[in-house]
Order: sequence, then structure tokens, then C-alpha cells
Amino acid sequence: MNGLFFGIILTAFVVAAWYQLTNGPADVTPMDALSTAVINTATSSVELALGLVGVMTFFLGLMKVAEAGGLLTVIAKLLRPVMTRLFPEVPPEHPAMGAMIMNVSANVLGLGNAATPFGIRAMQELDKLNPLKGTATNAMVLFLAINTSAVTLLPTGVVALRAAAGSQDPAGIVPTTLFATLCSTTVAILMAKLLQGRNPMPAPVQEPVQEAAPAEDAADVITGSYPGWVSALVMAAFLGLIPLTILWGKQIAPWIIPGLAVLLLGYGVANRVRVYEAFVEGAKDGFQVAIRIIPYLVAILVAVGMFRASGAMDLIVMPLGILTEPLGMPAEALPMALLRPLSGSGAYGILASIINDPAIGPDSYAGYLVSTIQGSTETTFYVLAVYFGSVGIRKVRHALVAALCADVAGVVGSVVICSALYG
Repeated sequence: MNGLFFGIILTAFVVAAWYQLTNGPADVTPMDALSTAVINTATSSVELALGLVGVMTFFLGLMKVAEAGGLLTVIAKLLRPVMTRLFPEVPPEHPAMGAMIMNVSANVLGLGNAATPFGIRAMQELDKLNPLKGTATNAMVLFLAINTSAVTLLPTGVVALRAAAGSQDPAGIVPTTLFATLCSTTVAILMAKLLQGRNPMPAPVQEPVQEAAPAEDAADVITGSYPGWVSALVMAAFLGLIPLTILWGKQIAPWIIPGLAVLLLGYGVANRVRVYEAFVEGAKDGFQVAIRIIPYLVAILVAVGMFRASGAMDLIVMPLGILTEPLGMPAEALPMALLRPLSGSGAYGILASIINDPAIGPDSYAGYLVSTIQGSTETTFYVLAVYFGSVGIRKVRHALVAALCADVAGVVGSVVICSALYG
């Protein structure tokens, strides 16, 4: 990210300097425009972050109520029959299975902050089953691929950003994100399973590590599951949401936020949660998150603002846009699609700059598309570095290929569903 940040600013300066030296006198010179962009974007980025405080606080408060009511555990038990079939080499009651289920459950609810600790814990437990230290096992590769493409029911961060940008339909990306993440997760699983046969695990040079006993302090281990038919029924209902979102996505979207508030608070009440106190506890986290991202927003929005004002963005994007525009990918959305696997904060900043651009806005086709891409793809290289780095994996085998294929599927799925609903 250091090199990317400096490279964007340096490129903007060089391009603006070139235009300044080669063009004749003008009322507003390229360097004047560059200076104005720095001041304006720095100011607007802080205003944007402050606008996020209320919405982020509200959503994290709701999610805290759901978590206190045990919704995460319910989803985990529903997922267990599926996870045991996807990971046959992991014993069903092993701590790794529990941690993976909790990680996926947190991602489904859009709880990215909660998902990462579970993911690292899962990798550590999976490494105890690893017969060849330093090399990713099939289970590790599949788990990472699923993590970079996790099915998401509620992309809370993106919905909050759209609301702060003045969207009249901030939750309009909920159905599009669901569709796109189902596409990316399906591709992630298929590619991981396909490539593991073509890129088999090397023969261990040491004796296989004995299966680890369940950790006594593993608070994240979920035991037990619902009957298989219950999980199958819920999965079928979940998949049935796809045609509903395509046919009636525009009609459903206005109901999502108020309906979600009633459902999650009602769930908490039904499980005897002190909903007000739980909401306030979660809301504190929302306030802290919104304030914490101010420096990141200032950094990336200033860099992107300079890049746009200098004319460097047009030099790169416009030629590519000619090729991708007929496919449903407008030129202004290209930077988002290209940067998302590389930098989460960078992509978030570009998303903010696009939907806050008066010429585009959050409720345009491009606004819906970039919002869906942000909500349905992951920072692949960051996840790869953090998860594998936590257990010293140096040989990632086919993990990167499977994850990048999932990213591409997420972008394609975003284009398809946004074209169908908002094109």
C-alpha cells in the first residue's frame, strides 16, 4: 500500500507537470487544479467519514443485538452439514471446523471484523493437521478461497457509505451483492476442488502430524448441528432469493433496512436480550470504526483526487473503457474492479470518490455497480498474506489462482445483476 499510495501521487504530479509545461497559458493551470483537488478532497473525506458515524453506529448496534441473541451460532449449526462435506479431511469435531464455521457465519452477516480472528484461528488449527509444514493443504486453500468470496447477506459498510453519500436507495445493493457473492463463492469452490487434483499436495518429508485434541479454551468451537433436512431446506430457501432479487429487486430494496431493524431487534427480544443495552454496546464500536477510518479516507481520497485532477486517470481508463463499456463495465468503474483485490482501503476510497462524484452519484448504474463490487469481492492479497502468514505458509499452491478466479466471477456477477436491475 505504501508503494501504491506514493505511486499514485507521483504519477499525478508528473502528468500535471507535463500538461503544465506543454500547454499554453490558461485561467486554471493543471497545477492549480491539482492543488485545488488536494484541499477539496481532504476536506470532503473528513465530512464523508463524519457522515458515516450515524449509519455505521446503527448497523453495528443491530448486529450486536443479533450476535447477543445467538444468531451467529444458529447460522453456524446450519452450515455444519455443508462444511463437513466441503472439508472431508477435517474431522467434524476438530477445533478447525468450528473456527471455519464461525468465520463463514460472520462473513455471511457482514461482520468482517469478527470474521478475521476466526479465520486466523481456523488456519492455526488446520496447520495442526498439516503433514507438510510451510505448504498449504487442500483444506487451507479451499478455506482461503471461500474467505475471499464469502456469500454476504448484508454488506453493512457499503450500505452505510451509500447512505452517507445521499443515496435514496442505500440498501439497493443487498440483492445484487447476494447474487454476486453466490457466483464468486461457487467459482471459488469449483476452482479449488478442480485445481487440487492437478496440483496435488507434495509427499511429506516428515511423519504426519497427529490430529490435535480439541482445545479446552476454544470458545469459538461449535458442536452439534441441525438435522440435514433443516439445513437443506434453509439452503434451498436461500438460493430461492436469487430469482426473487432479479424479478423484484427494486421493489424489495426499500423494505430491507426497516425490515432488518424490526427482525433483528425482534430476534433479540425473543431470545431475552436486553436489546437497548446490546444495541448501545455495538453502536460504540460503530462510532470508533467510523472515526478510525478518517486517516485512511483522507490518504486515499486525496491520492485519487490528484490522480483524477491531473488527467492521469483519463489516460489509463478511457482506452480500456472503450473495450469494457459494451460489456457493462463503464470506464469510471474500472479502477474499482482492478484495485479491489490489491487494497481494501484503496478500493474503499475509490468507491467513496465515485459515488460522491456529482456526475455519477450512488444511485446511478455505475454507483450501484461499484458498490456491489466492493461488497462482493475481497482484498485477496491481504487475506492471503494475513491468513497464510499467521501459520508460516510459504507455498500457497493454487490458492491465489482460485481466489483471483473468484474475484473475476464476483465482478462478472456484479455486472450481470446490476445490468438486469439497474442498467
